[in-house]
Amino acid sequence: MGLSALMAVLGLFQNVYAEGYTVPVFSFIHVGTLEVDWALRVDPLSSVMMFVVAFCSMLIHVYSVGYMSHDRSIPRFMAYLSFFTFAMLMLVTSDNLIQLFFGWEGVGVASYLLIGFWYTKPSACAAAIKAFIVNRVGDFALMLGLAGIYLVFDSLQYDVIFAQVSEVAATELVVWGSTFETLNVLCILLFIGAMGKSAQLGLHTWLPDAMEGPTPVSALIHAATMVTAGV
Repeated sequence: MGLSALMAVLGLFQNVYAEGYTVPVFSFIHVGTLEVDWALRVDPLSSVMMFVVAFCSMLIHVYSVGYMSHDRSIPRFMAYLSFFTFAMLMLVTSDNLIQLFFGWEGVGVASYLLIGFWYTKPSACAAAIKAFIVNRVGDFALMLGLAGIYLVFDSLQYDVIFAQVSEVAATELVVWGSTFETLNVLCILLFIGAMGKSAQLGLHTWLPDAMEGPTPVSALIHAATMVTAGV
């Protein structure tokens, strides 16, 4: 994690004022008109987020070494923390909405594992299940939003979507006799998805119960990364 944080710092200074670029990794999905290549997007925004995620995660990993030293399951705990960090980095470096969704769901699974780390405690198990279920409500709206974006833009690549926004802004949807602006509907669905992760309005009930996990989990979820993912 120390090396990752160092690389994130170097990347921040190198890219925060530079133009973004994409690093292709491999060809992922090519079905009909759906073409998605796995790639890493590096721009000022992703550089800042990589720094926040990697640096905060490094501090939490270091703190966890002492805090969890009495627990025989510390290797499992560190594996969960690392998986959480990996999913967050996947999310912030995504070049398309499919990658973002994989990172989004990875963060959700990792949070479930971390909150329920002490699975012998009924309260911890209940808190983990609650967090998992509540987040799925927001994720369902996110999935609808992604499906709508693909139907409207015929692509899930950021660059293609951004290039067509001005054209789509003039279109409308008719649902049950009512007319809605297309972009408003899509943005509302994405916003509901973000509400789950950022614990807003009715989708906030899981956050206090997340304290059932070890203290480093609370720091990681509440302050450092997961809740800010929605933002």
